[in-house]
Amino acid sequence: MIYPKIELAQSIIEICSAKGIHNIIISPGSRNAPLTIGFAQNSNFKCYSIADERCAAFFALGIAQQTKKPTAVICTSGSALLNYYPAVAEAFYSQIPLIIISADRPQSKIDIGDGQTIRQENVFKNHSVFNANLTEEASVENDLKINKAIETAILQRGPVHINAPFEEPLYETVETLSVQPKITTIEAAEDVKIIENGAEFISIWNSAKRKLVLVGVNDANTIDTEILENLAADPSVVVLTETTSNLHHPSFINSIDTLITPFDDSDFQAFQPDILVTFGGMIVSKRIKGFLRKYKPQNHWHIDTLRAYDTFSALTKHFVMKPNEFFKSLLPKTEFTISDYSSKISKIYTLRKARKQEYLDKIAFSDFKVFEKVIESLPKNSQLQISNSSAIRYAQLIDIDSSIEVFCNRGTSGIDGSTSTAIGAAVGNTKQNVFITGDISFLYDSNALWNSYIPKNFKIILINNGGGGIFRILPGHEEKPVFNTYFETSHHLTAEHLAAMYKCNYFKADDLTSLEQNLELLYNTNDEPGILEIFTPTAENDVILKQYFKKLV
Repeated sequence: MIYPKIELAQSIIEICSAKGIHNIIISPGSRNAPLTIGFAQNSNFKCYSIADERCAAFFALGIAQQTKKPTAVICTSGSALLNYYPAVAEAFYSQIPLIIISADRPQSKIDIGDGQTIRQENVFKNHSVFNANLTEEASVENDLKINKAIETAILQRGPVHINAPFEEPLYETVETLSVQPKITTIEAAEDVKIIENGAEFISIWNSAKRKLVLVGVNDANTIDTEILENLAADPSVVVLTETTSNLHHPSFINSIDTLITPFDDSDFQAFQPDILVTFGGMIVSKRIKGFLRKYKPQNHWHIDTLRAYDTFSALTKHFVMKPNEFFKSLLPKTEFTISDYSSKISKIYTLRKARKQEYLDKIAFSDFKVFEKVIESLPKNSQLQISNSSAIRYAQLIDIDSSIEVFCNRGTSGIDGSTSTAIGAAVGNTKQNVFITGDISFLYDSNALWNSYIPKNFKIILINNGGGGIFRILPGHEEKPVFNTYFETSHHLTAEHLAAMYKCNYFKADDLTSLEQNLELLYNTNDEPGILEIFTPTAENDVILKQYFKKLV
């Protein structure tokens, strides 16, 4: 086997191998040559070459999202490293293990005017769970830092940064290792399965007549069926699920904004919970956040093994447990409370769903209509990745088949790496992957297609409404040049030439007939990745959506 001659590089590679790190994403460069040589010629690793560092980091994030294992990204020195930051922040807030390994100049070269040199140590300090600043020579101290970085990424489910200074020559190789790095192990703490001081919380639960369970970003199949059935049967419990919750039951409210947008003050007062129980990641719905911040629950319990954000300024208890273990501990010891909370909300929501379908049946071709038809068309048992801004918000309004897993970068809610993440996710699992995105998000991350690893059955559904449609939905929009240029970012670009350059099949639609025809072609053509671009009317989309909420009453 071929190894880099630089001993520090050998140590990093050997410790990564010992820790079971398998997927390595490398952005070409010179200073990281010792790492590239070692990783690429070791059969323990699966290496990917992605030139754009921002895309590389989001691609790695997509793989880690799916495998639930740390994925490493490697870059050269200088500003290359800073391009990882958006994905690092997303990994931090989405609790995804990402290992950033940056090559650096030796400390003596920093801030003396040497090329491709910046202050790399601790550059991700505010959005990482550990930073290992290595010294140039291989040492036990360096080994311990590398071990701890990888172990922390695993245990705390977040990004870590390993910064490694290398001096030239960088390309020399040897056939035998000259180091035997120290390998350490940290035993993960056992999962907590019993609620501490359970009697207190059982009493609070039993006495509450209005219990609201709100589920954010969540992995599929993590909550037992009997727990879902118990929550659904309790007359004092209402369960609100978001599209990214991957949690399904006929009795749950799966379109929060459809339910609560038409509420007035008296409705909100009647809906105000005594107990709010939350689990999962970030919440998309601004309306539910606004409601709970104004009409606060007496108790807010959040269940998460790591963090509890006080999103509604009402947090009273963080249960450091897996949600499934929490409910397994709590529910068998509780009793159903006499209440009309669930029945009243269910009655309202049933009416809302009927009104929604009536409205969808009669509206013109638009973003809303397209989302209905596209989501209906998704293959069963597939995986859906959704970009941020208006795309995820429209998806929140449409029922999605329970066999489909849904993902979106909701940690920071940015548009900058959605396509790269979706492609990484497609590489990281074996399911059919479909990615729904808006035009601005797609164009912003178009370098994601500069990637030779895209599965041939990967599908992009691109909804092109000529700008940032989200800004038309938000309050305060006025049809003026400043708005069109600086907020909406109006444009007349299409994906057709990008598709040709990156060898993707290209389909387009601009009405219902062409949409239905080309959706079928998109799914049935698998010789290359496919892009279906759907053109919708810029000026009408927000009017149709805003009118929808008025028609629900």
